[in-house]
Amino acid sequence: MRICLAQIQPVTGNIAQNITCHQQFVDKAIAHRADLILFSELSLTGYEPTRAQELAIAPDDARLDVFQRQADAGNITICVGVPTQGEPLPGISLLIFQPQQPRTLYTKQFLHVDERPFFTAGQKTTALIGPQNEAALAICYEISVPEHAQAAADKGAKIYLASVAKYARGIEEAYGRLAHIAQTHRMTTFMANCVGLADGERCAGQSAVWNRKGECVAQLDDSNEGLIIFD
Repeated sequence: MRICLAQIQPVTGNIAQNITCHQQFVDKAIAHRADLILFSELSLTGYEPTRAQELAIAPDDARLDVFQRQADAGNITICVGVPTQGEPLPGISLLIFQPQQPRTLYTKQFLHVDERPFFTAGQKTTALIGPQNEAALAICYEISVPEHAQAAADKGAKIYLASVAKYARGIEEAYGRLAHIAQTHRMTTFMANCVGLADGERCAGQSAVWNRKGECVAQLDDSNEGLIIFD
């Protein structure tokens, strides 16, 4: 399975411009024959909790049909970060577009205390994707909740895909946590982070991959957009 991490700089609140950016990165992933591309947390709007209610969209929003067409044409699974409409508050979600299949949704089930005034947690479930359901999805704070990775391992996941929005002050801890997950559960572990400003603070990039020994084997820098493609 060839997995692509997309490290982008979302334009805050500009869904149309961010869709175009996502499409360009998906095209690059297809050109490199990737089977899956993962974007950062809330990549379609930028990570802006105070604007989540305003920016939230329906999972079946027609503006996102372009991703299904790309998934079908390029035979690629696309995981896009979006704030989704919910009750009483929006969810932090990954919308998943798989070739020739209906789009699906994974909503962050473990929220950081700072997120609870702005978001509603998703249902307790393990989201598995891939040809043999071998890849588990995680969203940011969930990597710090041991039961999340444990549940993925218990379901037989061999790959752990974390979509995050991490600042510089949190990146070292995230690296340690993801290395621990990889080593403890024998899962190849991926982190897609963003760059640029989010909620008034600069995101740290450094999207990366850890092998099953917990060794970091691929990494981007802290300020530029880019791709990691890992087979």
